Amino acid sequence: MRPNLLVGALVAAGVIGTGAAAFKGYIDAPVAHAHAATPAVTAAGVAAPAANPSATTLPLNGFTALVKQYGPAVVNVSVEGTRKVSAEMPEIPGLEDNPAFRDFFRNFRGRTPNQQGEQAVRGLGSGFIVSDDGYILTNAHVVDSADTVTVRLTDRREFKAKVVGKDKQTDIAVLKIDAKSLPTVKLGRSADANVGEWVAAIGSPFGFENSVSAGIVSAKGRSLPDASYVNFIQTDVAVNPGNSGGPLFNLAGEVIGINSQIYSRSGGYQGISFAIPIEVALNVKDQLVKTGKVSRGRIGVTVQDVNATLAESFGLERPHGALVSSVEKGMAGEKGGLQVGDIITRYDGKPIDRSSDLPLLVADTPAGKSMQVEVWRDRGTKTLSVTPMAGKAEKDDVADNDQASHGRLGVAVRALTADERRENNGQGGLVVEQVSGAAARAGIQPGDLLLSFNGKPLRSAEELRNLVGKAGKSAALLVQREDRQLFVPIDLG
Repeated sequence: MRPNLLVGALVAAGVIGTGAAAFKGYIDAPVAHAHAATPAVTAAGVAAPAANPSATTLPLNGFTALVKQYGPAVVNVSVEGTRKVSAEMPEIPGLEDNPAFRDFFRNFRGRTPNQQGEQAVRGLGSGFIVSDDGYILTNAHVVDSADTVTVRLTDRREFKAKVVGKDKQTDIAVLKIDAKSLPTVKLGRSADANVGEWVAAIGSPFGFENSVSAGIVSAKGRSLPDASYVNFIQTDVAVNPGNSGGPLFNLAGEVIGINSQIYSRSGGYQGISFAIPIEVALNVKDQLVKTGKVSRGRIGVTVQDVNATLAESFGLERPHGALVSSVEKGMAGEKGGLQVGDIITRYDGKPIDRSSDLPLLVADTPAGKSMQVEVWRDRGTKTLSVTPMAGKAEKDDVADNDQASHGRLGVAVRALTADERRENNGQGGLVVEQVSGAAARAGIQPGDLLLSFNGKPLRSAEELRNLVGKAGKSAALLVQREDRQLFVPIDLG
């Protein structure tokens, strides 16, 4: 990674998603530890008790009890997948005038210029078990583009995991493994955490499973670029590739966040890491498990922070609220009377200090529920009634595990045309149009003709889909490429 460059959409801000999957590398997480309460520390004869001693006071034995009790519920997540790559022809002077030289580059690695291909990718991350029947929380970027996900426990048991769903907006994913009576973490509340209190992280940095790091809560309610629905917990816990998706514990042994990102100008840990509040994660998890998608309220306005200059110009006593900079036609905001220039100061009775406070509250509002919105307009307060509409879930929020084109096999196919069938002497089969996952790893290519699956002749995509769904962990695919036929073994996981 080049210095002073950020990964993905957060490049300019120095914020990097940490984890394994994203196949962009991984880094992640914070922190310290949790345990039983200890006596208040007395300084200069003055007692200084903590508001919640069991969650803030570091015990004499450090973090050993926490790690011993909850470490087994933290898992290693390894992923394999493919991503599309393009092999573009280098711009070399005189190349067009030299056919032999051009043919050399055309055949380099078996690709023609600008040809789209598949590249195998692997990654590592962390997660933690939230129910003894196998539900696991991790980061969405850990399992993004993953074809197979393997979960490894501290007792060395390994399970193939199903991606129940993922939500890129909050960077939360839910996995499910087929197991019972599993160790679980204890869930807490990030809202109860105090700046300065000890926290601990357990994860798999660089693949070193169940590594523990410690630190303190540096700040709460941090908003980051491209993270409209999350106000992060900032910590100073050491975070490295592979920690993403791991739990952030308080000293009471409660998970208060999911380690997700770091701030870095070099690509490595530099003392600032961010965790997703556990309340946000559980809300997403419950929706994904129940409905397979995440629904959010939407009012259709764009807002920005109010600085001192804007506050003075609008007649506010101090900078606060969310300044409406645009209103989408036909949306809930316009219907409720919101206007450009309004400063939203309260939503459902809750104060809006920064613009980043508003999207979270709106997103948590059920569609169709009328909410009271207090705005500052014309140097006075006005109360409006706004009814959020249902926002659209992203297409890839939900993992597609059933379609042959994106599931276990990883091919998109079509039936032969009448002309193609005549050329093939009526043999039938399905033409591969797109390939990824297990099929790509086995060497299947676009243009190949799939003749049979486990000895069953193929006549339709639906037939192939049904056969794949009934197959075990491996299958034999009869493939015709040009005038040659070959049985290709497929590892379906």
